[in-house]
Amino acid sequence: MLIIISPAKILNFKTKSILSDFTMPEFLNDAAKLVKIMRQKTPLELSELLEINTKLAQQNVERYFNWHKSFSPDNAKQAVLAYDGEVFRGLDAKSFSEAEFDYLQNHLRILSGLYGVLRPLDLIQPYRLEVSTKLQTEKGNDIYSFWGDRITNTLNKAILEVENPPLLLNLTSGEYFKSINIKKLKAKVIDVEFYQYKNGEISSAVIYIKRARGLMTRYVIQNKIDNVENLKGFDYEGYWFSPQQSTENKLVFIK
Repeated sequence: MLIIISPAKILNFKTKSILSDFTMPEFLNDAAKLVKIMRQKTPLELSELLEINTKLAQQNVERYFNWHKSFSPDNAKQAVLAYDGEVFRGLDAKSFSEAEFDYLQNHLRILSGLYGVLRPLDLIQPYRLEVSTKLQTEKGNDIYSFWGDRITNTLNKAILEVENPPLLLNLTSGEYFKSINIKKLKAKVIDVEFYQYKNGEISSAVIYIKRARGLMTRYVIQNKIDNVENLKGFDYEGYWFSPQQSTENKLVFIK
């Protein structure tokens, strides 16, 4: 089973990495092409393009100015430890053992607007670029067109390297899942939805959904889950499987 998650906008490069092991992103040359385009943007243009305030725009002007392709632990950090949003707080990879990091490296992929597809231990430098950004490149009018089928092809290779049957556990957001060409994907996709039960009603909140995606990723890694049936045992932080609301390809969990 291969898991896919979205990246986080929040990054943590203030603390040093707890790991000495690292790998390099597969599409580093392509990321450099995107960085070159982003460097040409003024703070105002970045603010409008990325839909961020002027302070964040200036921060990202500096990020892209300082970004360069010679990645090392001195100027970059492993992706799974650099991202610091709710998904990654739920995952809590910094508490993993060496064996769990090995399993994580083989069974998790992080989709990224700038880097395409990342393994957990791939080094990244700070950036901000959503996969849905309407950035003009030589490939088209947005980041989706820039990556084309390369994200799908990379996932297909990774899926073949993990256990059979070929399963893709989709814990990404809708915008990142759109970067995958489903028609060319060589795996069965399992979607997951998370809800909260409060005052007699079922509802959903983005912050809880994101954390739950990280928790489920942690559950799969710690228990080495390789089939759909065992996924139903997910019970972290009070979640339970709802068979009435689930289907063959969509699992629903409520807390």
